[in-house]
Amino acid sequence: MSDTVRGAAIKGVTRPSKRFAKDRVCAQPGCETKLSQYNKAEYCHAHAPIRFPRVRGKIMDEAEA
Repeated sequence: MSDTVRGAAIKGVTRPSKRFAKDRVCAQPGCETKLSQYNKAEYCHAHAPIRFPRVRGKIMDEAEA
């Protein structure tokens, strides 16, 4: 008896990746970085605005830490 497990291939229609305009450049003045057609952002990584993740749980004061 064989102890091999076999799976089946995924069947069905897969959705294609969303695309944006080709040959886009970073929106920062003077930046010539070319953006991917799969990147929905307006800015390159170096000029993207800082985004802070949502913090869950209790936020401690500096005095408590």
